[in-house]
Amino acid sequence: MAAADSPSAALRRRDLCSRGIRLAGKMRSDVVDLLDTYVEWQGLDASASVAAVEGVPAAAAERWDEQTGTQRLLENLAAYRAFRALLAQMLEEQREQLGEADTVLGRALAAVLLQVSAFAYHLEELLRLESRGPPSEEGAGPPPLPHLSLFERKLRGLGVLRELAQWAVRSARDLRQLAKPSPGSSSAPSPAESP
Repeated sequence: MAAADSPSAALRRRDLCSRGIRLAGKMRSDVVDLLDTYVEWQGLDASASVAAVEGVPAAAAERWDEQTGTQRLLENLAAYRAFRALLAQMLEEQREQLGEADTVLGRALAAVLLQVSAFAYHLEELLRLESRGPPSEEGAGPPPLPHLSLFERKLRGLGVLRELAQWAVRSARDLRQLAKPSPGSSSAPSPAESP
């Protein structure tokens, strides 16, 4: 852990966190725009209620203030790896539904998928800096989906995008917490410092 505690590592961590916060903000903005496009193209009601979607990690965290920096990074990485697989599925379904036509929705999905992949890589870099390499991706995909009707796939996609928007907010919060100077690397804040 000595490398993670050096002044240059601390500066690098703050720099990576700052860039990650900007990436998460841009991603959230793009996902919100994509949600509007998705609802319009899929003919859904924007206020449609969607139950929890299997394979979609929830952004809400119990005892968030007690997590270490490494725990936060690992949870974020697992979530973005799952979103990468889910968005790729959605993009494939979109192509099956509308053919290979280069639609606004298809391009927007592909752009967000690229951002999610880049953000996952960014999180892996932060984990390497914390002297902890990222976990392997074996078995890191969503569970195989049962055959869903077209409407069920549309609702699942809506749920995926809504949760991704929440994760972008959580990720920015996690990275802000990680960027704070701390006496020990990856330590959780004391209850007095918590928001």
